[in-house]
Amino acid sequence: MKKIQESYALYKELESLDLLQHRPKYWWPGAGSFEVIVGAVLTQNTTWKNVERSLQNLEGCLTLENFFKLSEEQLKERIHPSGFYNQKAPRLFDLAKNIKAEFRTFERFQTDVSREWLLKQKGVGPETADSILCYACFRDEMVVDSYTKRVLREHDIVLPNYTAYKTFLEKGIREQCHEEDLNLIFARFHGMIVEYNKKMKLKA
Repeated sequence: MKKIQESYALYKELESLDLLQHRPKYWWPGAGSFEVIVGAVLTQNTTWKNVERSLQNLEGCLTLENFFKLSEEQLKERIHPSGFYNQKAPRLFDLAKNIKAEFRTFERFQTDVSREWLLKQKGVGPETADSILCYACFRDEMVVDSYTKRVLREHDIVLPNYTAYKTFLEKGIREQCHEEDLNLIFARFHGMIVEYNKKMKLKA
């Protein structure tokens, strides 16, 4: 790939590679559902293949209402493939309980939750918060992860922190695509970055 001048050039370059041809519209499976919240927490410090196994084990419980049918021990058992289950299970339960207490329904959570509220939840950092906002709530937020940094480093772009990467990526898109569906662009942009990394097997 050629050296980019700004993020929109990277987006168009990745788009030309047709990396998402067999993926869902928003790339993340189950976009717009409570399942995204669970997946966003489970994917911390593990691979998506392991998360998929856990999500399969949770079939029938991946709505805000049905999630509470599980005990914490049952949840630990079912998310075991994702690792750190003793940590992730209570954090998922606390997050679900707080969503229920604050917003009552997942649909209201989608429309009313703020990034600040999510960042106050235990175990929810910027990447997890933006994943939830982008893929579960369809907000105009770009997700930054280790894959993102690898792709940008390939173009000699190294920034000091998460916010700097997020600002860089969003700026070019907002300037060039202001009349388009920014959420869909951000969702697919992140997806293309991940798929490009998998295809090219970039080193950390």
